[in-house]
Amino acid sequence: MTAVAGKVCAVTGAGSGIGRALALGLARRGARLALADRDEAGLQATAEAVRAAGAEVHVQPLDVSDRDAVVAWADAVAQHFGVVHQIYNNAGIAFSRTVEESEWADWERVLAVNLWGVIHGSKAFLPHVIASGDGHVINVSSLNGYLAQQEMSHYVTSKFAVRGFTETLRIEMLNAGHRVGVTVVHPGGIKTSIADNALQDARASGQPITEADEARRQMYNDKLLRMDPAEAAEIIIKGVESGKPRVRVGNDAKVVDLVVRAFPSLYPRLVVAFEQRMRR
Repeated sequence: MTAVAGKVCAVTGAGSGIGRALALGLARRGARLALADRDEAGLQATAEAVRAAGAEVHVQPLDVSDRDAVVAWADAVAQHFGVVHQIYNNAGIAFSRTVEESEWADWERVLAVNLWGVIHGSKAFLPHVIASGDGHVINVSSLNGYLAQQEMSHYVTSKFAVRGFTETLRIEMLNAGHRVGVTVVHPGGIKTSIADNALQDARASGQPITEADEARRQMYNDKLLRMDPAEAAEIIIKGVESGKPRVRVGNDAKVVDLVVRAFPSLYPRLVVAFEQRMRR
């Protein structure tokens, strides 16, 4: 068991959703926090809530796809607190288009945040986490880190890659004998704004929004994104404190994992049938 009380914990994507819930959950456990997000208004709202919970907090507006900015943030956090124990690479975005319809920029945008953001955060904080003597790297993948879905190739690719990157890092930390835990997190349907943000980002990039896009967003919000972020954060933090290398969040994430393992050839057809049924 590794309690987070008194530890310095950095969280990306802290302006809303799981990131905000992680910040509040860590604050209630007595952690000191470094919070980052590209949404400055959401970030400040989270910081106010964390301070109200009695936690010391360092705040940095940040685009995790900007490597130099992430490295500078990691150094600033270490300088501010004198140590960094944990990094939660949580920031992520989604986008809905088939492979055939997608532009090159769609993959570049999603991979820049979901994959490169995790790599940037892990590598930038790793020296500080190792130096702490009791560190932990936590990277948020998804149930789409082991389950593929149509119209989500950008997101699925990034989340599969996060899983592989994180498991490789765990092996390296074990081989080097560093006192650094490494955890990959696979959330299922969490009640966040990711589906809404996906359409907003598409509009901002000039992509046409179809009735099917709106219907998909509504389906996710009404039927799939069900778990409260606070509950998800509690599962994640408990998993980190227990030293779990892999944390599945929600019964949907657990069931999907079992189905994919049991029926690797059949599951794509099951996914198609499930989505067709959900859209009725």
